[in-house]
Formats: sequence, C-alpha cells, structure tokens
Amino acid sequence: MSEGYVLPRTGSANDPVRLAILVSGGGSGLAALLRYQQTPRCHRTVLVLADKVDVGGLLHGREASVKSIGVPLPMEIEKDDRREAHERLVNAELEAADVELVVLSGYMRIFSPWFVKRWKGRLVNIHPSLLPDFPGAHAHRDALAAGVSVTGCTVHLVNEGVDSGPILAQREIEVLSGDNEEALQERVKMMEHTLYPEVLDRLCSGQISL
Repeated sequence: MSEGYVLPRTGSANDPVRLAILVSGGGSGLAALLRYQQTPRCHRTVLVLADKVDVGGLLHGREASVKSIGVPLPMEIEKDDRREAHERLVNAELEAADVELVVLSGYMRIFSPWFVKRWKGRLVNIHPSLLPDFPGAHAHRDALAAGVSVTGCTVHLVNEGVDSGPILAQREIEVLSGDNEEALQERVKMMEHTLYPEVLDRLCSGQISL
C-alpha cells in the first residue's frame, strides 16, 4: 500500500470503533449494515450523513436512533469555493461526533485531497465492479458494454484518485445473458450488503495491516 495511510484503532464489542456512514440515496447498504450491527460488533455507527437533507438513507439512521443529518452544499458561497466549504462542514460534523472511521455507502461526491489527507486510511468505500476495471459512476453499464462474463464489487481505502485506493476485498458474480443494468445492479448490491460488514469487521478488529 502507499504511504500516508493511518488505519483506525482496534475496536472491540465493549469499545467499538465509531463509524460515520455517508450516503447520497436510499441507503440500502446502510440499512444492511445497521441490521448487522444489531449484534454487538467491533464497530458501531454513531452518525449518518448525507449531502442532501431529504435523501431516503437518513430515515434508516433515524429509525435506528442514530444521529442522521443532511449537509447540503452551501450554495450561498461562490462556486469555486463551494466544494471545500462543504467538506469543511462535513469534517466538522465528523469531528463533533468523535468519528473514527468514515464509511462511504453510495456517497456520490468525490473528495478533495484536503479531505482525503485528513482521513486517509480511515476512509473506506465500496464500488460495484472488480477494480481496477470499470471505475466511476457507471460501472454496471460499462461492464455490460465490455461484454465481461464476471463482475462483482470491491471494498477499498480511498485515496486522492477515483476508485483507485488500495483494495481490501473483492467478491465476484457471474454476468448472466439476460442481465440489464438494473438486474445486475440488484444482484451486485446484495453481495455488497454481506461483503462490506465483513471487511469492516476485519478493518476494525486489526486484521488488516498496511
């Protein structure tokens, strides 16, 4: 792995690593993780944060009695300065909640080097392809267009690039002859819901090292 990564401390069921889950949509992955955490784990979600105030994912957090807030872009700020201003607002919420690990779950904003540097090694993402193949926002469309027979999902640490950080785990799934984007997405999503919690267990229990 590259230098500059600082992994989270080792947690336990009695002293779990404090997670923030960042979402931009309905939050099915968040819901799966919260269900998983109903049994004491070495990690616990203490904050759900979205980049809008009305996304469905926030409801999953609130139903689980987790602080769940939307932090929209500050549109009153000049466009050139808006991204950094937004990230500073996000960072302030993370620090206020004593977050130790930031978990991206369908969060559609790309962080700047400023934010990544602050959280590098404690910023993890899941992507719906077998990276390095098909990075970016249209992984299923790109996989189908390429005619691959196998795709899957990847959990990786976030770096300053796009879906290019160190890979922690991958899981494969067959591309079926009748698959369209929606069908493939749903099948990969079900796999994500089991892989992500497993990797978070390993990361937060000290089983992953640099």
